[in-house]
Amino acid sequence: MEYTHLSEFAIRPGRLSIWTPELPTDAWQLDDRPLTSVHAAYCASVDPADPQPGRGRWIGTVFEMDAVLDRGAWRETLRRWHSRHEGLRTTVRVEPAGEPRRLVAAATAVGIAEQQIDGLTDGARINEFLCGALELRLSPLVWPHLLAATVEHTDTGDFTVLVAADHSVLDAYSQAILILELRTLYREVVAGEQPRESATFGSAADFAVVERAAAAELHAESPAVETWREFLAGGDGTMPRFATHAHRPAPADQPQPSVSRRLLDLAELEQFEAVLDQVRHRMSVAVFAALAVAHQRRFGTDRMRTAMPIATRPDLRWLESMGWFVNVVPVDITVTPDAGITAALESAREALRRSRTANDASWSRVLEVLGVEETPRFGISFLDIRVLPGYELVAALRGRTLRAESYSADEVFLWVVRADDGLYVSTRYPAGLPAEVMDEFLTAFGQALSSITAAVHADKPGSVVDAPGSVVAQAV
Repeated sequence: MEYTHLSEFAIRPGRLSIWTPELPTDAWQLDDRPLTSVHAAYCASVDPADPQPGRGRWIGTVFEMDAVLDRGAWRETLRRWHSRHEGLRTTVRVEPAGEPRRLVAAATAVGIAEQQIDGLTDGARINEFLCGALELRLSPLVWPHLLAATVEHTDTGDFTVLVAADHSVLDAYSQAILILELRTLYREVVAGEQPRESATFGSAADFAVVERAAAAELHAESPAVETWREFLAGGDGTMPRFATHAHRPAPADQPQPSVSRRLLDLAELEQFEAVLDQVRHRMSVAVFAALAVAHQRRFGTDRMRTAMPIATRPDLRWLESMGWFVNVVPVDITVTPDAGITAALESAREALRRSRTANDASWSRVLEVLGVEETPRFGISFLDIRVLPGYELVAALRGRTLRAESYSADEVFLWVVRADDGLYVSTRYPAGLPAEVMDEFLTAFGQALSSITAAVHADKPGSVVDAPGSVVAQAV
């Protein structure tokens, strides 16, 4: 599943509607459960007077529903979905002092309103309209934090679905699993069936209680705090940046460029995975090892420090929940110029193992303990899509997870995905970073991956498996 911008998804022509959740004015009730640490900090960082609160903040999902659009059934689908997930009918009250308070509406209170957008049927124009609307309408401070859109294709008897939300109510895992959940709910409604009940639709607010309790126990000597302290050491206590030497001045309002490419096709990927089985390394280890090799060869630094987002659903009751269940952990990999691929793999494995000490420790609380105010500026995420239920069907529905255009002048993020048909990388980077710098880095990354296969297949003594520096020639 590609992680991309909405502007890069070709919406077919059709009839556009916006579907907006609604509540009576007296529906909100104060709730004593806290926000998660990161949610509270996120709300505090937002300017309530921002005229485009969704700019650079929303995330979403787009796919094509393999059914005719029944407007009444779709309205009921969205109503049932909001009823099921407390996080979708939760908002915040900003207090003059202290952190925001949680407000929750009852499961029976939500209604869904349709707004048909007349005179707009061209796919490119629909795309442009939606991109602008989401920047204006989605905010972490004002409910609804989520909107849906449909584009009805009467010629083919199906419809496109867009679900977009402020990041505070969705994470990457939620983005992916909502496709099949909405499809299942829609089929149940059309068939006149009751919705499936499950113990795995737990409330994101209940998760926040667990997260805050764990965060409150963190202190300066906690293992997770020490892991972050070591990560920041050697960098003047600051967050690592990507290729800072190559950045050039750029206008502040210029959106970040985005690149997506396939690194390995399915045949190459399956061969690569067979090789990893031989040497007993996981795909995530190989990906980070190859990135560290590429980083060393392109930029001449032995230490690649990056932040890694991870899913934090500590119990099965949150397996199918909609919410923001994400933590960030530090990954610190050392690869010297004379290191072979075996050493790079071992260094990456040890770094990922070390990062696990921070898995359950709120990164925002850890940074608070350390007195660090800045947030990560260089991040890498890895996802094997096969962990998602029904991933083959998601691909057939043209499912894509979406991120908003970013305008950051110094953030660089990479998403590496093991998809059903190959290994992909997507990235966003500052407008001031020359495109050729990122292109050369991604090329080196792909070559480093290929060198792992070549190294393990080499069958004579002194081959690249163990020869110091042998990866150099193949990684650049």
